[in-house]
Amino acid sequence: MKGIVIAGTNNLFTVECEDDVIRNCTIKGKKLKQDKKFYNPIAPGDFVEIEVDPINDEKGQVLSIGDRKNTFLRWNVKGRCPQLLASNLDYLILVTTPDEPPFRPRFIDRALAQAEHQGIKPVIVCNKFDLAERMQTDGREEEFEQIERHISIWEDLGYKVLRISAKTGEGMTEFAELLEDKLSAFVGQSGVGKSSLINVLDNSCVLKTGSLSQKYGRGCHTTTKGTLIHLTLNESLVDGIQGRKANIIDTPGIRRFVLDDIEADNLALYFNEFEPFVGKCKFGLNCKHDTEPECAVRAAVENGQITPERYDSWKRISNEIRTGSWED
Repeated sequence: MKGIVIAGTNNLFTVECEDDVIRNCTIKGKKLKQDKKFYNPIAPGDFVEIEVDPINDEKGQVLSIGDRKNTFLRWNVKGRCPQLLASNLDYLILVTTPDEPPFRPRFIDRALAQAEHQGIKPVIVCNKFDLAERMQTDGREEEFEQIERHISIWEDLGYKVLRISAKTGEGMTEFAELLEDKLSAFVGQSGVGKSSLINVLDNSCVLKTGSLSQKYGRGCHTTTKGTLIHLTLNESLVDGIQGRKANIIDTPGIRRFVLDDIEADNLALYFNEFEPFVGKCKFGLNCKHDTEPECAVRAAVENGQITPERYDSWKRISNEIRTGSWED
């Protein structure tokens, strides 16, 4: 029996099987043949082969995992190994906000680098964009201009960016059209409104949404494990047409995104505007792009081919990899 993984933790996975029965499955023998150790060996979106329990038709055992188109993962610091978040994606939806919680461009830059490494198409979604107008009227124009500057940099690099609001509906029609008939994972820090977006996309969904910590302005975890959700898109977002579908993997809020399998010396390869200059420095691939003479990357910054913001972000993330000290 074949199926697709809907959710799972430890050694218990919910599998939607080809006979339309949803079964709770464990891994047969508790281990799968894989070439590396993972914090969790199976992720939502994985295609698996199972053996149905002969006594209880609602249970089974996972025998094997099908070939993956891609995986999105991060390094799990506590478990000291990679953590799979989602598999077989069409889009990686990176959700951020201009405020409440505060804008974190380096979180997005880390996730973009990991997406480039995994070969997944990212889309940046700036939710709660209705707060941007309030920032301008509250005397925070300079802060808002910095946010728009970062968004414009990502757009100039070719990344798709949507300015939307689950609260007001701004941009939600374009967002629904993008997601239709695709499998996408929502990734972002706690409090950015991933569950709220899903509730608007499909008004039959009632996912729990959280409030922000008053002390820190951060979100609280409301989604506790990654879950694949089949959406029937709200008719008002898709020209009044009934039955249009989208598949979403809602991942738990991530406070600290730590890169997996990317060395500091190779990080520039996953900042796509850096790549044309890597290896063209005086010291070739040994250049750290810091103080070395005749560095092609630093020359590109001076010539405006690489923005100072992205160069600074690359330097900070490189240092995080080298020191093992990661910021929120």
